[in-house]
Amino acid sequence: MLGLPPSVRIYFAAEPTDMRKGIDGLRAIVEATLRRDPYEGHLFVFVGKSKDKVKILFWDRSGFVLYMKRLEKGRFQLPLVDERRKHVEMEPAQLAMLLDGIDLNSRRLARWNPNPQKGIDTDRQV
Repeated sequence: MLGLPPSVRIYFAAEPTDMRKGIDGLRAIVEATLRRDPYEGHLFVFVGKSKDKVKILFWDRSGFVLYMKRLEKGRFQLPLVDERRKHVEMEPAQLAMLLDGIDLNSRRLARWNPNPQKGIDTDRQV
């Protein structure tokens, strides 16, 4: 599992992304398509059309960081995403599983919410 603080969100872009794009191109997608602020420090995950490349963009207080992984064999097992959505939120464990090539489409138990009356949604679904 990735060691991220709970304040950091992970957004998975639902549509395939042109993997030739660099930091500025991906930042523009975050702003225009995902409608998020790329300077908030969240992670933005992009997958190419061939599903053998993943790029993760994030701001680390002094500049953008771009992480890329290319599989030499096989394809990433992507989460199921409703076609109407531009992005879905992932948990750090799900991102780690994605990067390790584990299928994310297995059923996960619902999270327990200690205070459902206050509208706190602790169940992020992919």
